[in-house]
Amino acid sequence: MKLEGSCHCGAVHFSVESDTPYPYNRCYCSICRKTAGGGGYAINIMGRADSLKVTGEDSLSVYRSASNDRASYEDDGLSPAKRFFCKNCGTALWVHGSDWPDFIYPFASAMDTPLPEAPETTHLMLGSKASWVSVDAAEHDAKFDEYPDTGIESWHRQRGLFGNI
Repeated sequence: MKLEGSCHCGAVHFSVESDTPYPYNRCYCSICRKTAGGGGYAINIMGRADSLKVTGEDSLSVYRSASNDRASYEDDGLSPAKRFFCKNCGTALWVHGSDWPDFIYPFASAMDTPLPEAPETTHLMLGSKASWVSVDAAEHDAKFDEYPDTGIESWHRQRGLFGNI
């Protein structure tokens, strides 16, 4: 499925091909909730990095988070994950990193293409959610204090949703 997205001010537009367009995965970690908006979590989907097309690249900026967990960070102490956003309006657009060079992870909030409704939701990184955030989870939704073993592609495949749009 071809996904198209943009920033709020319209300076950046992008498209990416995705076999995994269901926005099911809510991440409550401090990095996601602070860099992707004010809702207390972020929702990433997955696209093929080699299909990414961008207009307005001069309006892009990149943020790499720092952490005390040196095991998963580069020699400079920064995350290998690059969070791309519009430097004009601040819209979070996608994440890409050397840990997964074949994929980019657009924020569902930046998508202009209507996304399919997810049949269920996964709430992850609940161990670091902000105290003011209420987890609006259905009884059958999966909940994890950290990252689950099932990634975006596996989740779609297990439900027969991979590439089915």
